[in-house]
Amino acid sequence: MSADPNVLFQPFTLGDLTLPNRIAMAPLTRNRAAPSGLVPQDFTATYYAQRASAGLLISEATQISQQGQGYINTPGIYSREQVAGWRKVTDAVHKVGGRIFIQLWHVGRVSHVSLQPNGAAPVAPSAIRANTKTFLENGFVDVSDPRALDLSEIPGILQDYEQAARNAKEAGFDGVEIHGANGYLLDQFMKDGSNKRNDAYGGSIENRARLTVEVMERILKVWDKGRVGIRLSPAAVNDAADTDPQSLFGHVVKRLDDLGIGYIHMIEGATQGDRRAVNVDYEALRRSFRGAYIANNGYNLEMAAEAIASGRADLVAFGRLFIANPDLVERFRLNAPLNEPDRATFYGGDAKGYTDYPTLHEAA
Repeated sequence: MSADPNVLFQPFTLGDLTLPNRIAMAPLTRNRAAPSGLVPQDFTATYYAQRASAGLLISEATQISQQGQGYINTPGIYSREQVAGWRKVTDAVHKVGGRIFIQLWHVGRVSHVSLQPNGAAPVAPSAIRANTKTFLENGFVDVSDPRALDLSEIPGILQDYEQAARNAKEAGFDGVEIHGANGYLLDQFMKDGSNKRNDAYGGSIENRARLTVEVMERILKVWDKGRVGIRLSPAAVNDAADTDPQSLFGHVVKRLDDLGIGYIHMIEGATQGDRRAVNVDYEALRRSFRGAYIANNGYNLEMAAEAIASGRADLVAFGRLFIANPDLVERFRLNAPLNEPDRATFYGGDAKGYTDYPTLHEAA
């Protein structure tokens, strides 16, 4: 017997925030920041406000510095103009009663020299090129060879995270999510396939997790614990894999629990792929964390209801369904048909495939 979908529409308390339902909008890279300055555009405010019926909106990944950028036209949160651009977004979301966290991002080695300051090599825990691609003006291309971060550069990375968190508060966000997933910088440090360092940030699980823990400690200097989350992905994404993900993420989740942060946002399995892509007991990770657990990856209405009803998750995040269905919450409530997303407009472009998907009311 399937779970009652109405469990998705129960309120949830996250820190000192009351969320009206258990449906989150996952971070979705859409490559629509203004090319000059990487500032969110006016239609970005429209896009998020359209989807503000979600219990929680999590913004697209937003780089903490120019060095942290990996794809064209992704927004930043390190300049005054970017902060002002994001303020328009948060104001629009709050005007219609929504709640929005920003996802803070450093891509590490998943980048290209054309995006880096002065055409420099992207940075990584170790000088190992990822077998993956990035998105530039002419489409998808191989990432560039990275260089290993020097130990003396780590404090600067930590400072960039802390400053981005301060900027996010100034921009009016309700909280922050750290991107610790999908083979980007923090995930690269955590996983032994991409981290071959022999200093305090490499070798043992404790050392490989150190940067992630230190980043979270810096964020907690700026934000209350309940307003802070992190996204994790035990499976291999963007060529970042680990030989013992259960032990690694068991340690990471325990350290996050010790810090008392508001939530972990877990990508269960491979992004947009096999939910069993890696042998990890996600329920064990969930049981070892006292904060909220946001489940993500390939969920539909029935699966989400079951996850909430069983206690396996507190919220469920949806990505592609929110691209095409700004009123996804209402469609789920009515068990109504869903719009199909147009893949050709996922990355880059204008309002087409961004703010022009009809709601049920508009379709009628």
